[in-house]
Amino acid sequence: MKKLGSFTFVLHSHLPYVLSHGRWPHGTDWLNEATAETYIPLLNVFHRLIAEGISPKVTIGLTPVLTEMLSSQFFKTEFKTYLGFRLEAAGKDIAEFETLGRTNCAKVARMWKDYYRNIYKDFVERYEQNIVKAFADLQNQGHIEIITCGATHGYFPLLSQDISIQAQVKQAVKSYQRHFGRQPRGIWLPECAYRPGYKWSPPVDMGKKVEPYQRKGVEEFLSENHIEYFFIDSHLLKGGKAIGVYLDRFEALQNLWARFSEQYKPLPETTERTPHRAYWVGTTEGKKPVAVFTRDPKTGLQVWSGEWGYPGDGNYLDFHKKKFPGGLRYWRVTGAKADLADKEEYVPENIQARLSEQAEHFKDLIKANLKEHQKGNKEPGIVVSPYDAELFGHWWFEGPEWLYKVIKNVHLDGSIDLVTAGEYLDKQRPAEVISLPEGSWGEGGYHWIWLNHMNQWTWKHIYEAEEEMIKLARKYGDKKQDNLLQDILKQAARELLILQASDWQFLISTFAAKDYAEARIVRHYEDFKRLAEIARIKGDGKDISQNDKNFLDMCQKRDELFPDIDVAWFKELEFKS
Repeated sequence: MKKLGSFTFVLHSHLPYVLSHGRWPHGTDWLNEATAETYIPLLNVFHRLIAEGISPKVTIGLTPVLTEMLSSQFFKTEFKTYLGFRLEAAGKDIAEFETLGRTNCAKVARMWKDYYRNIYKDFVERYEQNIVKAFADLQNQGHIEIITCGATHGYFPLLSQDISIQAQVKQAVKSYQRHFGRQPRGIWLPECAYRPGYKWSPPVDMGKKVEPYQRKGVEEFLSENHIEYFFIDSHLLKGGKAIGVYLDRFEALQNLWARFSEQYKPLPETTERTPHRAYWVGTTEGKKPVAVFTRDPKTGLQVWSGEWGYPGDGNYLDFHKKKFPGGLRYWRVTGAKADLADKEEYVPENIQARLSEQAEHFKDLIKANLKEHQKGNKEPGIVVSPYDAELFGHWWFEGPEWLYKVIKNVHLDGSIDLVTAGEYLDKQRPAEVISLPEGSWGEGGYHWIWLNHMNQWTWKHIYEAEEEMIKLARKYGDKKQDNLLQDILKQAARELLILQASDWQFLISTFAAKDYAEARIVRHYEDFKRLAEIARIKGDGKDISQNDKNFLDMCQKRDELFPDIDVAWFKELEFKS
């Protein structure tokens, strides 16, 4: 059968560094929940498809910071303890519901007990407590393609120093090579945020006059590090109103958007470019261009939209209403406007029919997009559907099963070629070089979620630390013979990378974990400053105190990631613009 075109799911998996920074409600349990509800279920879906003779061909991002956490022995111990707590909670709920004669809830509690028992077994026996290797094995077998991201998900357009972006990308490549044994081909720009090269100045008042200075385009850092492609939201390609991906999930963002939208003017929309074709984004002369894939807006809305997206189906498990103690969920969405008191009990028997119907609808939507593209452009196209991976399983409990059904339906249909992004690029090279405007996949298409009146103070700390790290690297980075000094500099660099994570501004804007995010910003900024002070003492040939050595040791044990971090990345740009 002649193919209409190609399709790939792009799943972006990410969490900020949370190990040793709290457990519940904010901290390590975020990672535990995502592993139990998303990462292991996704692995199981992929293996289930493969067992049926279907290669899923999913393009999946595992951010470097997430990969480091999943590889940690501390996490592996914590995760098994977490699963034990969930099993205990399910057992207590079964007894309580049976005593009260709540038959349906008792049945759901038994579902939870089976669920967590199976997750424990999969983690320990099937995947041998090594989630990263499980994904790597699937990539090595050709079933998925793993892409990278900024080391700690730093928001590239707002970082004040090109050296910071260089370090985020170089650490990403280094970490990927260590965990997956190869060079990454693709990257998920944090928040799909892109900035071209131009004369830039800090968007916050630094207490001094700063003349605009030349910045490199984000794509230049990708090209320099042999990364072949990235992804953008459709409005950066075509103009028009940005769709946004977070507004429906966070009430605080809706309030912020109400204020911001009065000033928002979308770019004029063009029909000359299509999201169903890959393009080259040109870099400076002498550098290899980088390919860009564009998010398909129609399939995106069908999943992301709180108004008509599949996860809002009233039959599905509600994310917000939980039973305490234990935190397990026994209620369904019920309706888009239903408050917590009006949620009705979850009925698992009602789920499969809805999933099958919606998976078939999604497959037909892919086909319609490809037919429309082929009719208008006389060529087969590609539909790229990117989502946060944690949407599937964590936010939308039934999401992994929906993914399974969609991929199976696409395979059985026969008219759509399931590919990873890299595979598509190998067989269909871009023919056109384009330039892109600045923006992200956040509501409004720009930076306001990560830079607004609630979180702009965070950038002052980040900018100060960026400048200080460059000074330290230039003054002391070449003193390689002083191992203790190098350890101090490397730990300062780790604290800076964690400080740069875009998660903190996002959590402040959404109020999802505002106090926690603010505390993390302050903690890593203060620790960076103290490490910088210790580095100057040691670098100038003086002895540091035992208290300072103890502080370094504490930071190293607490923020134990990126063993291959290189101070030289923070010293000079490897390539000038």
